[in-house]
Amino acid sequence: MNINAIREQFPILHQEINGHPLVYLDSAASSQKPRSVIDAVNRYYELDNANVHRGVHTLGSRATDAYEGAREKVAKFLNAGAPEQIIFTRGTTTALNLVASSYARSVCKEGDEIVITQMEHHSNLIPWQQAAKATGATLKYIPMQPDGSVSLEDVEKTITPQTKVVSITYVSNVLGLINPIKEITQIAHRNGAIMVVDGAQSTPHMKIDLQDLDVDFYAFSGHKMCGPTGIGALYGKKSLLNNMEPIEYGGEMIDFVDLYESTWKEIPYRFEGGTPIIAGAVGLGAAIDFLQEIGLDEIDRHERHLATYAYEKLSSLDGITLYGPKENRVGLVTFNLEDVHPHDVATVLDSKGIAVRAGHHCCQPLMRWLNVSATARASFYLYNTENDIDRLADALLQTKEFFGHAIG
Repeated sequence: MNINAIREQFPILHQEINGHPLVYLDSAASSQKPRSVIDAVNRYYELDNANVHRGVHTLGSRATDAYEGAREKVAKFLNAGAPEQIIFTRGTTTALNLVASSYARSVCKEGDEIVITQMEHHSNLIPWQQAAKATGATLKYIPMQPDGSVSLEDVEKTITPQTKVVSITYVSNVLGLINPIKEITQIAHRNGAIMVVDGAQSTPHMKIDLQDLDVDFYAFSGHKMCGPTGIGALYGKKSLLNNMEPIEYGGEMIDFVDLYESTWKEIPYRFEGGTPIIAGAVGLGAAIDFLQEIGLDEIDRHERHLATYAYEKLSSLDGITLYGPKENRVGLVTFNLEDVHPHDVATVLDSKGIAVRAGHHCCQPLMRWLNVSATARASFYLYNTENDIDRLADALLQTKEFFGHAIG
């Protein structure tokens, strides 16, 4: 990978923050956008802006082609099987809520089980809490090992024939670890359960093959993978989607409307009521083109190198606590600086032009499991370099000194 050439394609990176060149280390929250994505969205609004699936005029046809073309790109990108298995949503949160509200509430009952982990983002925890409350099902948690990972032995013990849904993140947005989704899916299926995957932190960073994983639902967001905000998708197996009821009603998702009864369109349109996120889908398609041109395997190798480099660099500093396993992690490190609140750490780093995340990262149960109230997190993407990590480490030394402590 030619990192300098890649960085040139991201206009936002070429600026100073508080008098320092920007080091953006918050891609796990939202990635930056390359010029090709920005241009694709602008072109849509400048040349093709119209509603989709409705007008027979030229602009409407071009907009529809662009929107459905983006759906086809997503399907191929994930090896999903067929474009109609891709439902455009506002992002991972909306996608997971759709599964929990439409599928889980229709199949779960008292005595059934929904299985998740304590490392889940709130978007993959609260919907299942609500589904369990609404149906009488029991919410169960797979135990975590000391480093935050889950063992397949514990997975086998937790998932039972009473389990109807298993929903797990592919990659933890705090611990950076990669869960063994294919093996967990096999265990879920042996027990008659369906497998739901939060792919928000995996899709931008590694090649995803849904046919190989054999998961039943998979959700992701575009804004974490160089695409626009407000667009994402849910993949589902046809047999499940065809039997699910929509949870939003209105225009475009209907087949026939009478005064007292209505029928729904085929998938995916029954789940895309109202005017869809057309420009977002166009931008997502452009982001997929951009990532595929570089290569997901190349991105994965680059990020794993940065993660290893950062873990070793930061762990060599006195007063730094790192969370999650050293191996088998994607490009992020979550840490705390001794006796300094993460928000203070992030504020000092920002004064030096370094953007990191601080807080509970929408993972309050995981924070309690780690016995902390919050952490700082530096996350890397294809445009980051070893120099970015060196600047982070130097700034952490200065932060420690700023708060009156000696380090290393």
